[in-house]
Amino acid sequence: MQYNNMYIKELNKMSIKDYLASRGIHPVKNHGYYGMYRSPFREDTNASLKVDYNKNLWIDFGSNEGGTLIDLVMRINNCSLKQAIYALKFQNHTTVNQYNSTTVQQQNTSSFHVKNYPDKQEASQQAIAILKIQPLNNQALIDYLNERYINPYIARQHCKEIHYTVNNKEYFAIGFQNEAGGWELRSKYFKGCTSKDISIIRSEDMDTCLIFEGFMDYLSFLTMKNLNAPRQDTVILNSIHNLSKAMDFIKSHKQVYTYLDNDESGWRTTQAIKANCGEDAVSDQSAHYAGYKDLNDYLSAVKQAQKPVKKQSNLKPKL
Repeated sequence: MQYNNMYIKELNKMSIKDYLASRGIHPVKNHGYYGMYRSPFREDTNASLKVDYNKNLWIDFGSNEGGTLIDLVMRINNCSLKQAIYALKFQNHTTVNQYNSTTVQQQNTSSFHVKNYPDKQEASQQAIAILKIQPLNNQALIDYLNERYINPYIARQHCKEIHYTVNNKEYFAIGFQNEAGGWELRSKYFKGCTSKDISIIRSEDMDTCLIFEGFMDYLSFLTMKNLNAPRQDTVILNSIHNLSKAMDFIKSHKQVYTYLDNDESGWRTTQAIKANCGEDAVSDQSAHYAGYKDLNDYLSAVKQAQKPVKKQSNLKPKL
């Protein structure tokens, strides 16, 4: 698909400051018409990325890079022009009110259990609109993570708390961002997404790649290993139907470890990866959690087995 210069200019009118805020990135220093940020695409302790709010341009003095909003999206996500435009089209469609003075009414735990999930049909008929993105602190969502035996501290390193609307009704969920800039959404009662794409976590070990079907399995892996971040490059497919989007990245590694579901779809996906990368390059890890649906199911079983058994008292109650 070709995009004309007029369309690109319109997208570049979107606020760089608001885009960064929607990703949880805020200025370290604000000077009125410009802000100084820590670079979101490299280690930066000096806040050397400048965003000119009036010109809506950015420059990273540490790497001597800069440009428009689209240039920034491409740089942060390491993606193509087409992918950056797609991400900004979605961003423009949603409502991101990180600085909105009229905040979403906070829902308590009891209301979460009753009403904090959209009907699946309702969610598919109307786009999900983001209201607010913030650190993951809602107690109902933390309880949900604990129920699945996922370390909330680790989850906070990779997820956000997303407040959103469907059909003018407000909800909140755990959000995990994908390469298109969209969000995978999970709560105790809802599983959905704002846009479907893969998620990639890059590391210093570019020879090895780990593959997970969903981000709950990815968080389960980190919890089991007691890691804040993976030591190898990692792909979260967010759906096995996204495999083709990840294949070029996967094939660039010498060794691949798959942690997919123990079902027909997981097996077929692993076979497809082997067919593209070579049988010797791919190690199917599902045998380690054989008999369980997926990695999180296995983690839950292990944690439940580790719970101490309460001894029954032989003392008779006093009458």
